[in-house]
Amino acid sequence: MTGFWCGKKVLVTGHTGFKGSWLCSWLLKLGAEVIGISLDFPSQPALFEQLEIESQIVHYIADIRDNQTLKALIDQINPDIVFHLAAQPLVRHSYYEPIYTWETNVLGTIHILECLRNLDRPCAVILVTTDKCYENREWIYGYREVDSLGGYDPYSSSKAAAEIAINSWRRSFFNHADNLVGIASVRAGNVIGGGDWAIDRIVPDAIRALHKGQTIPVRNPTATRPWQHVLEPLSGYLLLAERIYEALVRQNKDHLKQLCTAFNFGPRLDSNRSVQDLVLQILQHWPGSWSDQSDPNALHEAGLLNLVTDKAYHVLGWQSRWDFETTVLRTTHWYHRVLKEPSTAHVQLLQDIDFYEHS
Repeated sequence: MTGFWCGKKVLVTGHTGFKGSWLCSWLLKLGAEVIGISLDFPSQPALFEQLEIESQIVHYIADIRDNQTLKALIDQINPDIVFHLAAQPLVRHSYYEPIYTWETNVLGTIHILECLRNLDRPCAVILVTTDKCYENREWIYGYREVDSLGGYDPYSSSKAAAEIAINSWRRSFFNHADNLVGIASVRAGNVIGGGDWAIDRIVPDAIRALHKGQTIPVRNPTATRPWQHVLEPLSGYLLLAERIYEALVRQNKDHLKQLCTAFNFGPRLDSNRSVQDLVLQILQHWPGSWSDQSDPNALHEAGLLNLVTDKAYHVLGWQSRWDFETTVLRTTHWYHRVLKEPSTAHVQLLQDIDFYEHS
């Protein structure tokens, strides 16, 4: 990373979450002034608390469904960069709270866009959706940014709807000649890394079981996912935001047309592995056992899922740095060390960032 971020005013929504906590820590390391808007901590323990980030940023607790409060905050912040991560992020939870999922993921995103319409300074906006926004055809081919959007479950469909809204608002309200706001959406694979404590995700579920000396329950061992360390997509988000901001300052319209679109940020092709492969790799570093808890009557989840990242490579020069084995090793090592010595959470995280930056 360059000195671009030093002194930049960066708004992160969903900053108290797993990915948001990693992003805030990286931005602070880069010298940015970080402001966060989020609901309270999404889990206990919460990585945000473990890292003791609150004292280092401007920290607001607010609901992105509350448009009036959100607008007042964004008008006050007047950011240079926005990373919108706030969401209801769990597939299975979306079956139980579909309305809340759609209100948060679709209307929440629209509220962010509406609040940014009247900014009077250059602002790069990165709106985070998901690889699950594509119409999943259970094929072996990777999905490209031009492929059809869809979504079987309420979570996936809400993210597809958010993508449609983003594209509509971009063309309708952020496309005039003197526009100062550049908007891109980003679709990442299944991120893993130290400090994810969410319920109903395979890595934290596995770590909790191993820590208690229990067998890891695996509900969908044959499903394949594009596993990547959380630093991989975050590096792409940071790079894309930097490029958009610089193009806005230079008013490079042709470059903005390339950048203000959708981007996939996924892992190398050989990191598309089954859940069983992931669990077995974890067990290479933390001995234990697992059991197949497949349920033929379980809620629907995608089987095959894979991303093509050619666009990120050709437009941004971005590509994944860590292979599957390194990703799992760094993730498992973080949990192992921090569960033994909780006070080392921030040190372990910065070590991962340093290692990634020099990979």
